[in-house]
Amino acid sequence: MSKEVAAAAGATTRLSRKQWTTLLAANMGWMFDGYETYALILVVGVALKQLLTPAQLPHLPFYAGALIAITLVGWGVGGILGGILADYIGRRRAMIVAIITYSLLTGLSAIAWSWTSLAVLRFLVGLGLGSEWGTGTAIVAEVWPDHMRAKGAGMMQSGLGIGFFIASAVWYFVGGAGPGAWRYMFLLGILPGLGALWVMSRVEESERWQAADQARRRARARRQGGAVLSEEEARYARFTLSDLWLDRRLRRLTVLASLMSLTTTLGWWGISSWVPAYVGSLAAHLHLSPTHYASIAGMLYNLGAIAGYVSLGFIADAIGRRKTALLYFAASLVLTPILFLWLHNLSWVLAATIVNGFFTLGQYTWMPVWLPEVYPTRIRGTGVAFVFNVARFVAFLGPLLSGFIIARLGGYGIAATSVGMIYLLGIVVAFFFPETKGK
Repeated sequence: MSKEVAAAAGATTRLSRKQWTTLLAANMGWMFDGYETYALILVVGVALKQLLTPAQLPHLPFYAGALIAITLVGWGVGGILGGILADYIGRRRAMIVAIITYSLLTGLSAIAWSWTSLAVLRFLVGLGLGSEWGTGTAIVAEVWPDHMRAKGAGMMQSGLGIGFFIASAVWYFVGGAGPGAWRYMFLLGILPGLGALWVMSRVEESERWQAADQARRRARARRQGGAVLSEEEARYARFTLSDLWLDRRLRRLTVLASLMSLTTTLGWWGISSWVPAYVGSLAAHLHLSPTHYASIAGMLYNLGAIAGYVSLGFIADAIGRRKTALLYFAASLVLTPILFLWLHNLSWVLAATIVNGFFTLGQYTWMPVWLPEVYPTRIRGTGVAFVFNVARFVAFLGPLLSGFIIARLGGYGIAATSVGMIYLLGIVVAFFFPETKGK
């Protein structure tokens, strides 16, 4: 064992129970988000075949893309509101509110009776889903020690891939349960949320947030008393979302980070979310079960993603945040046409799915690793949640565009390759974002 590995192992064993419990709660919350999100991707085709009218069925890919887009818009709204809430009422309480909200709402998707009703319900579910990530990211970053922060962020982010994998595994067994199988998927999604709520109730509040909250209360009290505030006090007294844009440095960082977030989000939702459907279509051409192979593809893709999430934290500590982000963006750019356009053998496609998942979905970890290190505690929840979620207001066009191209051209290759050019944006912008390793 190398000295570096031994040192990392020793540092891990010194983590406190509070730090591990916080990570577990954030991971489980994000796991629930992953299950609920991927459940929609897996069942959307089956559900819409029942909910669409005969006249709408020829345009099923478009309606599927629209449904995903609506979920993204709801996610974006809920995510930004949840981040602001976390800065004012605390990370712990905001996470509990988020978990209760989406636990109650997710089962509602099972009662949809038409495409319109499912779209409305998905928007409401999106509101609950979006508010958890920024809060979990902030509390893990603040509770875990500096030298382990990136690794903790990677382990937290892996919850999404675990949730995706669980959804794929559940669909593998539930998918053949008849016409109502897709409804069972949403009903089962309530259970992980209840588990996350139980763990979160045992998490202690972040001490860094408590200190920032006290400073905010003092600054506001002085302002109400007519005192002239210092520049630092004025920052604490401002509304967090305003503070994000009035500070010139934070404004520049937020714009750059949002562009990279757009790259990751649009790239995944506009391309990789179609992987199960794409593999299913290949299987159907070979007279194999499309549901069976879509589930297998989802599990393989998310096994690669889980490894990619965790690995990014370790790689970021080894070579830096910027180089790691560039590596993941560049690999995603290359792997997209390989998977969707150049490979045709089903076995090779399944193998490429694992590697593609490592980079295209695993790259999400750059956000919980890099973003908390550029935002001060007073607006950390607002900052990271804004960057993570604002991209969805543009990224929702990705599924719509891909669905439109697929429906028009009858294939996934050109759609994926065209939308995949977005990774060039991330490569360019990453050069201008400050390196924070060791700072």
